[in-house]
Amino acid sequence: MLCIAALGVAALPAHANTQLTGAAREVRPGDTPRAVLEDYRHGAWHAFDPHLLQRVPTGGLGTWVVLQPQPPLVSEERVLSIYPPPAGSVTLFRADGSTLTQSLEDFTASAHGNGRLAYRMTDDEPASHAILLRFGPGTARAVPVSFQLQAWTEYLQQDAHWLVFASACFAVMLAMALMALCLAIMLHDATFAWYAGYIVCYALIQGVQTGYVFHPLELTWLNGSASLLCASATALSLAFAAMFVARFCELPRYAPWLHTPTQALAVGMPLIVLLRSSPIPVLQDTALALIGPLLVIGTLLLLVAATVAAVRGARPAWFFLAGWTPLLALMALSNRQGSGSFADVPWLSDACLAAGAFQAIVLSLGLADRALIMRRDHSLVQELADTDALTNVLNRRAWSESVSKVLASSGMQPVALLFLDLDHFKMLNDRQSHAAGDRALIAVADALRHELRPHDLLGRYGGEEFVAMLYGVDPAQAMQVATRLCRRVHRLEIPVNNDGLLLTVSIGIAMRLPDDTVSSLVDRSDQAMYRAKLAGRNRARLEESLEPATRPSWPRAVDGVRRR
Repeated sequence: MLCIAALGVAALPAHANTQLTGAAREVRPGDTPRAVLEDYRHGAWHAFDPHLLQRVPTGGLGTWVVLQPQPPLVSEERVLSIYPPPAGSVTLFRADGSTLTQSLEDFTASAHGNGRLAYRMTDDEPASHAILLRFGPGTARAVPVSFQLQAWTEYLQQDAHWLVFASACFAVMLAMALMALCLAIMLHDATFAWYAGYIVCYALIQGVQTGYVFHPLELTWLNGSASLLCASATALSLAFAAMFVARFCELPRYAPWLHTPTQALAVGMPLIVLLRSSPIPVLQDTALALIGPLLVIGTLLLLVAATVAAVRGARPAWFFLAGWTPLLALMALSNRQGSGSFADVPWLSDACLAAGAFQAIVLSLGLADRALIMRRDHSLVQELADTDALTNVLNRRAWSESVSKVLASSGMQPVALLFLDLDHFKMLNDRQSHAAGDRALIAVADALRHELRPHDLLGRYGGEEFVAMLYGVDPAQAMQVATRLCRRVHRLEIPVNNDGLLLTVSIGIAMRLPDDTVSSLVDRSDQAMYRAKLAGRNRARLEESLEPATRPSWPRAVDGVRRR
């Protein structure tokens, strides 16, 4: 943004090399260039400073403007530029009797300016000759313009600076809009799409008003439609902004009484576009009469809505205000120029362009913040959905899905599945209440989690049953882990009854086979767990296929289950 600002400062119009005085009067029937210049020398014309912004009327037949170069005069190749470019056509009458007519929608001029109208004047034209211009009649509201007469080399440098500055601003806006569209698709959130629509419309408005879509883009197919295009983009930008503010600033939550009028604004502005595009003159006039007041009312409504939402705690609303308020202030100042204010501040037009890029960046930061919050909330919801509410380990569904992914991606690495069932848990519940049972489950789950490795998958399978998947262990190692778990649970010394019986765990172990699924592994480990129960509880057993043909009876993990 600092680079854009620096380029903008370099691009802003400076005083011309040649000082000018100016005068103007309306075009009258029968006027000829020679008669007009003669009338200028002897008549009382309206004088003005060409270097300050001057509103040139375009009503009636148009307006004559005479610019008189002041000493010191140098015969050199010069360029007369009009900034910002007016909406209508402007004709230059040369000393040799030839004319050159230019407008924003003119694509035939050999040396057309970027962001301004430019008339190239050769070095054989007298430097002291008065420059005669005719502003043609038009229906669009006249915008204030300033005039410069500068050397050809200086003009080229200034034109290049403006072109780089404007291109950077438009590139920022369109890049932010494209990013928002991608996020809208990926996150399935229309807020990003409304933002993209608003930024594109604002970029189009600036592109038409500065002439960028005509020069340098040379979009000839827009010829003749600049006024309609600008009015439609203005109305649609407000509609997109209303939808964006309603969702981005969370108006239903923070400013519900402003949500309905904001939605009405979003629906009403496209209707204005339809009226403006209608071939019926009455409907067109109605749209033109409504669009100005609606823009003012709508802009104030969105500003108030965002402010209220921000004050009431809507974090995104602060991003919106930070990006939108400077733009609104500059646009308000720019509009005041139409009535003669700030005539010595010709750079407001370019400042509005830079403010659009700044706004796009700030709002994109706000959208990025929203995306991070959405991702965090999604992760939190996913975590809550995957976690057993009581024990804070994986629930049955999440554990099964995680184990399925491991089985699908682990190749032939050994995988052991442990099925754990608490001994005498029903008795504990019956004798000490379900609250005591819940406390026991929480303590056991915490003990199991601390005993296992971080990448082992521990889950609650149901009731007093837990499951654990151990990756990269052989049967002997799995038995060692299971034995440690039995001992860890016993050391909790959770009483089952008043006779000193302690809560213990029986564990069954199954090793993954090539064609195993989660269900088949659980079934085999469950069967091994029941053999551990039948063998006296408080012990671990491998699945039957892994046990030696002749083996001693499996010992308990802890000798004795009563409190000493």
